[in-house]
Amino acid sequence: MITKLNLASKPFRNRTTPYVLSLLMLAIAVAATLLMFAKLNDNQRLNEIAENDIAEFQEQIDALNAKGEMVQRQLTPEQRDLLVASHKLVASKSFGWSRLFYDLESVMPGSVSASRISVENVFQEGDRVRAELDFAVLSRDYQGVMAMIGAMNNSGVFNAELRSQNLQSNQRMTYSEYTLRLIYTPPFGVNPDAGEVAQSSQGGAE
Repeated sequence: MITKLNLASKPFRNRTTPYVLSLLMLAIAVAATLLMFAKLNDNQRLNEIAENDIAEFQEQIDALNAKGEMVQRQLTPEQRDLLVASHKLVASKSFGWSRLFYDLESVMPGSVSASRISVENVFQEGDRVRAELDFAVLSRDYQGVMAMIGAMNNSGVFNAELRSQNLQSNQRMTYSEYTLRLIYTPPFGVNPDAGEVAQSSQGGAE
């Protein structure tokens, strides 16, 4: 008699595969951990290099500042004034004076004429060159002067402040001289050419 075995009562079992998968996952985890530690060490090394570079730069800056202070202490008052004047000269070379006159003419009404303009200071603030001006005008029209000051302050290039008003007179007329303090910030862009400035000046004179 032939006996038939019920193979379903003894299911197939592979004891090797789970161990292989576990070892593979463990190897991947170890490799990822080692990679993370290597990356962390690289970052720490780069941070140390950057900190060393910053420290060296700071030492150089401190040394230059110390030298600058030493030079400043050794200068005579006349030499300090000359140094300040040279800095102003360097700043003024980048200043568009033709643009200044053009912008002044654009805000001055016909009833107001300039009588005096002098530069008190030229300085750089950020990437912009600015000038502090002592500016005087002649006019018989007080409201026209006030309107001019308003137009200056709304122009975006002038900051105007009225300092004084002096009554003037001659044989033909009576008028006032108004003295203003101006902070002028030239706008970005191309300066007007000589023809535009001359045309603006003729228009203001009329």
